[in-house]
Amino acid sequence: MAFESLTDKLQNVFKNLRGKGKLTEDDVKVAMKEVKMALLEADVNFKVVKQFVSSVQERAIGQDVMNGLNPAQMVVKIVNEEMVSLMGAETTEIQFQPGKAITVIMMCGLQGAGKTTTAAKIAGKVKLKGKTPLLVAADIYRPAAIDQLQVNAKKQDVDCFSLGSDVSPVEIAKQSIEYAQKNNKNVVIIDTAGRLQIDEAMMQELQDIKAAVEVHQTLLVVDAMTGQDAVNVATEFNNKIGVDGIILSKLDGDTRGGAALSTRQVTGKPILYIGMGEKLSDLEQFYPDRMASRILGMGDVLTLIDKVQASNIEMDEAKEKEMAAKLKKGKFDFNMYLESMKQMRNMGGLASIMGMLPGMGKISDDQLPDEKQLARIEAIVLSMTPEERANPKLMNPQRKHRIAKGSGNDIAEVNRFIKQFDQMQKMMKQMPGLMGGKKGRFGGLGNLGRLGGGRKFF
Repeated sequence: MAFESLTDKLQNVFKNLRGKGKLTEDDVKVAMKEVKMALLEADVNFKVVKQFVSSVQERAIGQDVMNGLNPAQMVVKIVNEEMVSLMGAETTEIQFQPGKAITVIMMCGLQGAGKTTTAAKIAGKVKLKGKTPLLVAADIYRPAAIDQLQVNAKKQDVDCFSLGSDVSPVEIAKQSIEYAQKNNKNVVIIDTAGRLQIDEAMMQELQDIKAAVEVHQTLLVVDAMTGQDAVNVATEFNNKIGVDGIILSKLDGDTRGGAALSTRQVTGKPILYIGMGEKLSDLEQFYPDRMASRILGMGDVLTLIDKVQASNIEMDEAKEKEMAAKLKKGKFDFNMYLESMKQMRNMGGLASIMGMLPGMGKISDDQLPDEKQLARIEAIVLSMTPEERANPKLMNPQRKHRIAKGSGNDIAEVNRFIKQFDQMQKMMKQMPGLMGGKKGRFGGLGNLGRLGGGRKFF
């Protein structure tokens, strides 16, 4: 995951500071030197690093910090505040035109940054806001780009406008506005062509589109995995065509994350969203304070709550009440386990959830049950009869052998899972007060961490 290495190094720096009790000026300077190296290794722009470290050090050496009751915590607080300021301080959203006026959004970026997929993700986001988006296929050069956008539009249940690959992007953009006006679409999202690198032809085409139609928001998609080069790309696009906001894609990958800490400061343009996966739902609003909290290993409970609430939407009210009532009584059956697995997947998987919980960032991937383990467990549950899923007490050796054979698992694997399931049920009965309402459902989901490798993670 992004920032993992940076988070580990910063936590080590803070741990050393806490061990010293009272801090001296030299202690702060040594710590800031280590912070500087950690940021540079994370691909943060060197000018940004220099300014950041200077600001933190200047505040940290102040009398209030050095003589405070807990100077080490004060330094962490200062680092957090400066990091939030670095990434924009305030959350920025797409600006829509008032009333029924059409908002035109032009997507741009280099080839391979995930621009077409992100355009569809944005369409899904604005649709949730009550808008009626129209995706426009203006990338006529890349093979299958039009097909890709049409497929994604269908998945998002939104319209896609295309005139094929023989019409110029400028003409496609112009006609898409006319189509939007006739068909009551109030957000037009134009997917433009990218190149492997910045060239004059690409920039000119973008400028021509902006000259032909009134573009209200120009959004740049930047691949976070390109590291320092992401900042250079953002700077070039902003200088040549003007950018209103930036979307960082692939922030879930093996990236050092420096682009998130550099882009806003270097370009002066806000980061609107971050791409956290390949699914069309894997696009998160960018909150500078939440991102700083993640980087410093403090978790991101607010985003986790948002994900839980979003996953709740998919469950009908009757089912929700039924699960809440059972959890209040300390009951948890195999049907509820399957629902919890579905919720967990909707929220990005167990690793994603763990990364948002305070103090859990240091748990490595090999300590968590992987998708194969969870799939085997799911197969065990699906091999049960409806009666067995609803009443775990029905389990006996004969039933277990049948389930093992039906799920393709060893009997020992089935016994281990059911034993862990029984332990979890007993734990829930001991704390019924925590099982009320929607929190109860999350409590059940959280315990999935126990049902993969037999360890307690929560």
